[in-house]
Amino acid sequence: MNTLAPERVRPGLRLLSGNHACALGAMAAGCRFFAGYPITPSSEVAERLSRLLPQAGGVFIQMEDEIASMAAVIGASMGGVKAMTATSGPGFSLKQENIGYAAGAEIPCVIVNVMRGGPSTGMPTRPAQGDVMQTRWGSHGDYPIIVLAPASVGEIHDETIRAFSLAEALRTPVVLLYDQAIAQLTETVALPAGDPVPCPERRWASGPPETFAPYAAGEDGVPPMSRPGSGYRTHTTGLIHAESGFPTQNPEDVERNQTRLLTKLAKNRARLDSVERVQCEDAEVLVVAIGISARSARRALTLARARGVKAGLFRPITLWPFPEALLRDAASRVRAVLVPEMNAGQLRLEVERILPGTPVHGMHRYDGETLVPAEIAARAEELAKETA
Repeated sequence: MNTLAPERVRPGLRLLSGNHACALGAMAAGCRFFAGYPITPSSEVAERLSRLLPQAGGVFIQMEDEIASMAAVIGASMGGVKAMTATSGPGFSLKQENIGYAAGAEIPCVIVNVMRGGPSTGMPTRPAQGDVMQTRWGSHGDYPIIVLAPASVGEIHDETIRAFSLAEALRTPVVLLYDQAIAQLTETVALPAGDPVPCPERRWASGPPETFAPYAAGEDGVPPMSRPGSGYRTHTTGLIHAESGFPTQNPEDVERNQTRLLTKLAKNRARLDSVERVQCEDAEVLVVAIGISARSARRALTLARARGVKAGLFRPITLWPFPEALLRDAASRVRAVLVPEMNAGQLRLEVERILPGTPVHGMHRYDGETLVPAEIAARAEELAKETA
């Protein structure tokens, strides 16, 4: 008897690690293809899916490297299948050229990046948050991308499902970004009944095949895809292309099509923005954090308020496109902003850009250890006194 068969479908309370929850979320979203290469600390995602996918009629392939993994995911998605891969820092770097290809050719796919210490091979078994900017700007040129940053095991499950929903609906790569501490943390999660979870399907081509233009889009900026074998001819290339899909260097065509590509996420912003706000209403010091740092910050709020410091937490769940308007609203009445993060200041730079004129202070740790709630609370108290 295969004892793993009920794992995808059994609802109710489950004791899961973050990576296990990611695999179950992918299955629930209808993922049926995974290509990857083992790398700490994301390997558990691949290990789980190597057993779960065949049970659901899906395909798991261990590729020869991360470059080939991303190429295989793109190919599977072009074949009409919901596809994903999972990796960590060095592997994510290797995937960048093909991630840019997926963004430019508008191929839906999900990439899980479990952050570890860096640069280079860094500290494979220690947590970090040094890939914040790489997820947005890792490939060359201008391109749109969505990055989701869950901060709990349950949220990893749910945001994996949302990652597939957004990838399919908006024809774009979506990165699920979380750190080693959350990936290998174990928590009790309430899994919903029903399998799979209802997930938006990509828009397929319709109408006369002879007039089909593979990159012609409506008001939402998202063109329909050609389902393989349905009679709609398409041309897919990483070169800049016109609505026909064929390469072009005509300035008018380039401007028109690149503008559509670069603005399609903005046209769908209402479905993208997702944040958590904790005690922001009366906050004088606002803490902005993601992942395990946000969990430490949540506890720090309790410690700070016990000392009379009105601290609040703003946590972007959708990291890119950054929820700028929501941050400005949360910070509109604060005296200072504190950004605790496990890197040299990547998130702080974005917060400073969005909040000119507001004092923004960073807490940076990159020694493989997580930020401690008491330290965040103490720094918030210092800022409250300095700005009183």
